[in-house]
Amino acid sequence: MTFIPAPAVVDRETWLRERGALLPREKAHTREGDAIAAARRRLPMTEIEPIALVGAGGPTPLAEIFQGRDQLVVYKHMWHEGKPFEAQCPGCTASIWDFHDAAYLEARGVSFAVFGEGPYAEMAPFREFMGYRHDWYSTHGVDDPAYAGGGILACYLRQGDRFFLTYESTDRGVEAIMASHKLLDLTVYGRQEVWEDSPEGWPQEPTYTRWTRDGRPVAQWTRTGDPQHGH
Repeated sequence: MTFIPAPAVVDRETWLRERGALLPREKAHTREGDAIAAARRRLPMTEIEPIALVGAGGPTPLAEIFQGRDQLVVYKHMWHEGKPFEAQCPGCTASIWDFHDAAYLEARGVSFAVFGEGPYAEMAPFREFMGYRHDWYSTHGVDDPAYAGGGILACYLRQGDRFFLTYESTDRGVEAIMASHKLLDLTVYGRQEVWEDSPEGWPQEPTYTRWTRDGRPVAQWTRTGDPQHGH
């Protein structure tokens, strides 16, 4: 049997001492996150033109997408038009899969939706197959960057008949929605990707390798039934 390298084994007293030495850094990290969030709340905002996006009920005005609330968080989902389900973005799948219910957002007056780059008729079967409960809307053919794009989290505010973009993530900013990755960061081997600073011999693979299995986004293997492969 081949054993993967692992941390040194120590008695509990030593372990508690080592754990305690790391704790101040973790607390400082948490406080810095709080400070960044405070600065984020003080960012200016930019007004956006309200448009209608196609959803389950057809063209839907932006005001209705807010679902009667003043705030809206959106995940912008990439879409490869005309491609089968297994060829859709594994990164977006990994991101949104961890967030199935917006009840706690809604309790704070915040709605959640997905803006997908593909035609709604093409994305709807995918949403159903994946079991996503959030409302999806199509930005297909929309050029306005306030709505368009993929692999992005965006936050909006409504004040009467006016609408504003208040925040937009970049790159790894979407990890705010990726609970599984945050939990992996707590484990001894982490995300097991080559970019991580891990001890020699720790298991590591090329970045994003674990997002797919046998040519499909990992989350698709949890779904039952035969997916419709689109065009």
